[in-house]
Order: sequence, then structure tokens, then C-alpha cells
Amino acid sequence: MTHKRLRLDMPATYQIRVQGCLPESWSGRMGGMTVKPSGHDDELPETTLTGQLLDQSALLGVLNTLYDLHLPLISVECQSCE
Repeated sequence: MTHKRLRLDMPATYQIRVQGCLPESWSGRMGGMTVKPSGHDDELPETTLTGQLLDQSALLGVLNTLYDLHLPLISVECQSCE
């Protein structure tokens, strides 16, 4: 299998998990990423954001927005790069 080298200026698909609940309607504010809140009554709520971002600058914009909302990061994973 051939892997492409990830660069700062290239599109990539990311999955970001945060502790806390973010409404699905915030997709536009999160660079168009799909926003999926989850959690049950006996668990802490989590939100998973998944989608392609134009570059790592866009990724930092999403991460800064999550930070400003005081949502602690659980994980950030690059799932594929273009």
C-alpha cells in the first residue's frame, strides 16, 4: 500500500473527539465537518467531528474554536490525506 506524505498545505480528512456536547447545527462553524454528539445518561457527553479540511491551518481554526468553547480534546486523528 502506498501512503502519501502529509503536508501542512494539503487537504486531509480528520476525526476529532471532544468531551462535551456540540449541536449538529454547528457543522458550518466547524469547517463543514460532520458533528455527532453522543453519550448516555450514565456517561460524559462526547462529540465527534469528522470531515475533510483544506489544510492544517483550517484544522487549527477548528481546534481553536473548540478551545474557545472550553471543550477538552480527547483525540485528533488524520484519517487520510489527498
